[in-house]
Amino acid sequence: MAADEREVLLQATGLTKRFPGVVANEDVSLTLRKGEILALLGENGAGKSTLVKMIYGLYAPDEGEIRIKGEAVRLAGPRDAIKRGIGMVHQHFQLVPVFTVAENIVLGDEPLRWPFVNMKSARAEVARLSEEYGLKVDVDAHVEDLPVGTQQRVEILKALYRRADILILDEPTAVLTPQETDDLLRVMRGFADSGVGVIFITHKLREVLAVADTIEVLRGGKWVGTTVPAETSQEGLAQMMVGRGVLLQVDKRAAQPQEVILDVQGLTVTDDLGLPAVRDVSLQVRAGEILGIAGVEGNGQRELVQALTGLRRCSATTVTVNGQDILNKSPHDIHALGVGHVPEDREKDGLVGPYSVADNLVLDRFAEPEFASRGVRDRKAIDALSTNLVQQFDIRTPGITTTVQSLSGGNKQKIVIARELAANPVALIAAQPTRGVDVGSIEFIHSQIVGARDRGAAVLLVSAELDEILGLSDRVAVMYDGRLVDVLDIAVADRARVGRLMAGGSKDA
Repeated sequence: MAADEREVLLQATGLTKRFPGVVANEDVSLTLRKGEILALLGENGAGKSTLVKMIYGLYAPDEGEIRIKGEAVRLAGPRDAIKRGIGMVHQHFQLVPVFTVAENIVLGDEPLRWPFVNMKSARAEVARLSEEYGLKVDVDAHVEDLPVGTQQRVEILKALYRRADILILDEPTAVLTPQETDDLLRVMRGFADSGVGVIFITHKLREVLAVADTIEVLRGGKWVGTTVPAETSQEGLAQMMVGRGVLLQVDKRAAQPQEVILDVQGLTVTDDLGLPAVRDVSLQVRAGEILGIAGVEGNGQRELVQALTGLRRCSATTVTVNGQDILNKSPHDIHALGVGHVPEDREKDGLVGPYSVADNLVLDRFAEPEFASRGVRDRKAIDALSTNLVQQFDIRTPGITTTVQSLSGGNKQKIVIARELAANPVALIAAQPTRGVDVGSIEFIHSQIVGARDRGAAVLLVSAELDEILGLSDRVAVMYDGRLVDVLDIAVADRARVGRLMAGGSKDA
């Protein structure tokens, strides 16, 4: 049956949603048919999340109409949406860790053998759904004991249990290994083949081209175009999202590594609960190279970065930069030894929101003679540096006196990158440097990291995005369960091999 002859499950027409000072969606329309996978693409702030929240009943549209199977509806909330066959799997899972898989899936819609919950019936139904949709789970396992990929299956089964024939997946591959991602894409195709309509939100263009039937692109809250995989490419999609050509492949020459700058031997770090998070890790990063740390989030990467930048106490045989001991030194002292740090959480650890752009650009350099004399800041010098960096790093701001909290995520990240690189670090530790950043800004940030490497910095890159690790790194170290399980030259670090290691597979397999 041709796509345009299939039953229309969902039709949104002219949806508009306004918030104080912002139009999140303006006159946006889309149609989802039975058995179709519709990918929803756009930069951060393009309006994707607002649009699906209106479809799921979390927001009421200010203008426009939503029709489900031909019937115009006004959804009073998610419960209304669920009753009408709409399920949504959020990026951050909504599960009760101490409950079993079956208990999580039926929670709020339990089968009863009055006056008790009929768990035998619940387990049987969950097992049936698991088999029918190819989502293998142990119905009696506790969610807290499951890997992330399996927890996501539980979330999807929860929606299917409520008889969803419209399924919204919000960034579903963000925390998955490459193999888990491929499995999920196959499962999504299985959903479509069984008649479920899927709305798939992602920023990973490769996945869109692999699985989508139709691609809708938003920019600035407005619809900008519809296409299909056969008629476009990653470059074409990026141009639709950003409004200009974007270089998706990192442009870099072969590394010319020199002397060891960062030397870490026998590093052990505990997490907030006092449990081992980093287990006897040893690594070296040389001047003029990028060592990428690959791994599914939660395998010790965060604690590793915090230990190396002075944010968390640790024990080790050796932690030196240029031969200088930095073990358990303060962040200020480590920075003074030439270590730049792009933190994972820019809002918490990288910026002071109410401060101006100028003040944030010298946040860790206020006391340097260039910017202060006898405890008094040299405003002229600070403003001159800031004006230069705003231009050099293409920071989109009304001015250097604008508060950082009023800027977009991409421009906030550019401020952090500009500040750390302006100090000409001998070592740069970059954690999730493009998280929450749009395609155009990713291109720019990547070029700056490569530029730092080419100027002789030793770069330690930590990212949950495997494509970013493979595109930027000269060597790839894979972390699993707090340990470095292998270090690969980029020439042999293909997606399948690295993905297997990320999932705990043997390096000899």
